[in-house]
Amino acid sequence: MGMTITEKILAVHSGKKRVEPGELINCKVDIVLGNDITAPVAIKEFEKIGVRDVFDKDKVVLIPDHFTPNKDIKSAEQAKMMREFARKHGLTNYFEVGRMGIEHCLLPEQGIVLPGDVIIGADSHTCTYGALGAFSTGVGSTDMAAGMASGEVWFKVPESIKFVFHGDRLNEWVSGKDLILYIIGDIGVDGALYKAMEFTGPAIQSLSMDGRFTMANMAIEAGGKNGIIAPDRTTIEYVESRAKRPYQIYRSDDDAGYERVIEYDVSNIEPQVAFPHLPENTKPISQVGTVKIDQSVIGSCTNGRMEDLRVAAGVLRGRRVHPDVRLVIFPGTQAIYKQAMKEGLFEIFVDAGAAVSTPTCGPCLGGHMGILAKGEKAISTTNRNFVGRMGHPESEVYLSNPAVAAASAILGRIGSPKEVE
Repeated sequence: MGMTITEKILAVHSGKKRVEPGELINCKVDIVLGNDITAPVAIKEFEKIGVRDVFDKDKVVLIPDHFTPNKDIKSAEQAKMMREFARKHGLTNYFEVGRMGIEHCLLPEQGIVLPGDVIIGADSHTCTYGALGAFSTGVGSTDMAAGMASGEVWFKVPESIKFVFHGDRLNEWVSGKDLILYIIGDIGVDGALYKAMEFTGPAIQSLSMDGRFTMANMAIEAGGKNGIIAPDRTTIEYVESRAKRPYQIYRSDDDAGYERVIEYDVSNIEPQVAFPHLPENTKPISQVGTVKIDQSVIGSCTNGRMEDLRVAAGVLRGRRVHPDVRLVIFPGTQAIYKQAMKEGLFEIFVDAGAAVSTPTCGPCLGGHMGILAKGEKAISTTNRNFVGRMGHPESEVYLSNPAVAAASAILGRIGSPKEVE
């Protein structure tokens, strides 16, 4: 029997000819990632180990993006600890405010993560990089510390689930966000627990890289160990101009073994909205009903890329945000920010009555730049809508794609872009 793409990558990085699901292996890693919430804990653990240097100054990446620009004294101290560690160890890839971005948007953009890599990050949405055909997964701060010291980490090889999307064209206003929400609504938040979620089929091949990043980003919301899409021409075109080192392409064998195969027809999928308080509580936009909102958030590591901003601008152009709604927009990186400004998107946003922020994870985790008060409701292009995720525990977060979030900001309630055309 052949191997899946996930098994092939793990086999190569563990020095084996093949690996089997359930097998415990020790893997060499290509990138170890931390942010301003998780890295300080890992740094303290690293110092306990007693090693003098990180295993490779080019492969340890630190990005202050969650509470930055620093919102208070504690977050400033967290960022300072990262900054001083990066200077002490001469880290190549430390990104300061003004040059940084939301980590899972920034690393692919900078060519730091590549096809065939094994990547660990002390952030659950590290699974984003599977869109490039890499094995990428979130770990705890202790594992991050061990990775920084040794360049290795242990895994149990996950079983794989193949998700096949049939159809050459998505319905109007449907995006990668809707495909992954549809999956999560179908199998539940633990439906792929510790499984490799492999996305394939004609509809996936027609997706842009931005759409693929969104899908891989939310694999963790179904409990997945990783999400992954085999590289194709779209992938290669994306990485060729960015790659700073060699990379390797892997694809699943035709006779690879899967725990199960789940097939969908995209002609049946319309824009999805995840109701509180779990990403699995999805409904098609046609069945949402009347849900008034107080805030709309467009951005994050899930939907803060250029395609997302262009879609939002297309809906908002020439229209105004509802007087009872706050619309906050977060580009994923400084490069995206600059490109959006060059294309005139910010003028569209500001004319519509939106606030545009520097890249930050701020509101996604209820950190800053868009906190909800008691009883308030928000629609957001972020990835989680747990109790209290964006502020008060009695607030509510609804998840959607950027087009729905923009249309809802105009309507003052959750609605379809078709309603404002």
